[in-house]
Amino acid sequence: MATIRQVQVTFDCAQPERLARFWCEVMGYVVPSAPKGFATWDDYRRSLPPEDQDASFACADPSGVGPRLYFQRVPEGKVVKNRVHLCVRAGTGLVGAERLATLEAERDRLVALGAVCERVMVADGKNESCIVMQDIEGNEFCLD
Repeated sequence: MATIRQVQVTFDCAQPERLARFWCEVMGYVVPSAPKGFATWDDYRRSLPPEDQDASFACADPSGVGPRLYFQRVPEGKVVKNRVHLCVRAGTGLVGAERLATLEAERDRLVALGAVCERVMVADGKNESCIVMQDIEGNEFCLD
């Protein structure tokens, strides 16, 4: 059996391009080049039937190391807590007050982009600090 070496994270959402561009800002990702034969994504989109326009979008790690993020439009809205969520590693290697200050600065940057802070979980002697957030469509993620 072959070892899987790459993974893509897929988000069901209402507005794929808007959510993809938000996550580009969160992760430092980029929008890939338009498909071969098209100068821009708008050119590509116009080539599709109306029902397929704006149905999906993606972003990618410019270094090629992180997973591709794919966003697909679905008719239903989000109604319950995510069973899987992303943890954005903003405080890796930091502890105590330095870690919390770094996480809070990142939280403030993301709130300015439209994210919502659900709660700040301060270090308790067992676990380090982390911040629970929601993206612009209400998907939970953590800053840790």
